[in-house]
Amino acid sequence: MQTSSEFIPVTIDKSHIITIGERLYTESIEFVRELVNNAYDADATAVEIVVTEDMIEIRDNGAGMDRKGLKQYFNIGSQQKLYSPKSPIYNRDRIGQFGIGKFASLSACRRFEVITKKDEFVGRVIFDKEQWEKAGDVWQLPLEILPVDFRKQNGTTVILVGLDRRFEPADIEAKIIEGTPIKALHFKVRINNHTVTPRSLTGHRIPFLEATSAGPVSGEVVILSETASVASDLGIEVKVKQVTIRRELFGMETWGKAMARVRGEVNADFLPITSDRTGFIKDSGEYQEFLGIMEKIMEGVKATLQKLTVKKESKKVSRALREALQRIYRALVANPDLSPFGAIPAGDRAKGIGDAAEISREKEGIKEEELRVEEKPKAPEKKKKKKKPKVKMLTPNAIIKKIKFGETGVSCVVDSFGEEGPEVFSEETTIYVNRDHPLYKRESSRIETHTLNLARLITQEISLMKDPRNPRQAFERQSKLLKDAFID
Repeated sequence: MQTSSEFIPVTIDKSHIITIGERLYTESIEFVRELVNNAYDADATAVEIVVTEDMIEIRDNGAGMDRKGLKQYFNIGSQQKLYSPKSPIYNRDRIGQFGIGKFASLSACRRFEVITKKDEFVGRVIFDKEQWEKAGDVWQLPLEILPVDFRKQNGTTVILVGLDRRFEPADIEAKIIEGTPIKALHFKVRINNHTVTPRSLTGHRIPFLEATSAGPVSGEVVILSETASVASDLGIEVKVKQVTIRRELFGMETWGKAMARVRGEVNADFLPITSDRTGFIKDSGEYQEFLGIMEKIMEGVKATLQKLTVKKESKKVSRALREALQRIYRALVANPDLSPFGAIPAGDRAKGIGDAAEISREKEGIKEEELRVEEKPKAPEKKKKKKKPKVKMLTPNAIIKKIKFGETGVSCVVDSFGEEGPEVFSEETTIYVNRDHPLYKRESSRIETHTLNLARLITQEISLMKDPRNPRQAFERQSKLLKDAFID
């Protein structure tokens, strides 16, 4: 049995060129990013963008193109940048890969013009959507050779004419900051005479540098202050060749409101990206190894965030506790009969409140054995030693202050004793306030009630110290102390 062979030509409809531009990107504004990155790849040091209601012009001072360069420019899917990944002058890592980014502009305008100069060559190419569709099977664009002095210096200008929507300069600036290597040396972008500068974040910085089999992972995470945190632009910017591809949360979606305080960027040039440069090929081995590294990094970020949160909260508790004790001290001075310590000795009124001790058992000089009293047999002594109060084992975040009356007084401790633990309790002359208790949490979240609630709890225990067998009188004494403490 004999067979015959024929050939089927592989063709592409001309209209697909326009479809590429209109459907390639989720946002039509992406074309600005692509054109600025083209200028970066061409070793430009300056890019000027002019935005009006119906026109956008992007002009650079890069290497420019000659005839051969223009042919390469309109070669769809060209891999030239893969063969020449570094720019010749500044040795930049070239960003473009597929040669189709320029057609993204067709999603926003009727026509774009390319005017370029390289040494003695100056040319202009016009891509008009309507004319392109009318030309049938003709796959050519008109090239106009211009006088050498038409443009003074090498570089390329792309002009988008007949915009079908309004582009705000602020939106373009945001896209450039996120999607172009704006931090690179010898590279500046201006929009309507305004220089685009990188975002500046202030807060607790956590730099990192990790190695993978495919390449390094480097970057910095910034923990913002609570006042600077916002619910927009959440996540870590993942950059390839200094360009943000997308933001990732890396598990922060389970952190609650604290997620809004975390920003930063991570650079991983080895990550494979999709053709529209808006995502990653997630089932690749490189991306999976990258995720493992980021999981470890974000665990450290979460731990640091928790420490900073506790530290700030401890400062708030320390201030509120100090104010509460100052008010209680004045109330006891005014009502010595309500004090379990007796009247204040003459000349002792200025002592009062001891300094805060945010317990760090090593840094603050408070040794662990001072926080725990062990039972020891009493040795015969001539002088009676002052009895130390029993103190429970405390966490590193405990807040301790003392209120003294002569040689006596109480120690007030605010620490974590669990949600099921008592709201407040005493052991001899030490008062413990449980910061984990739901009622304490509720009252401490409001500045106006935090100090009052601490005073309520402490005066309750002080009043019971006066006569623990008569709680009714203790509550009456507490009411009197609170009134004198807060009503001037």
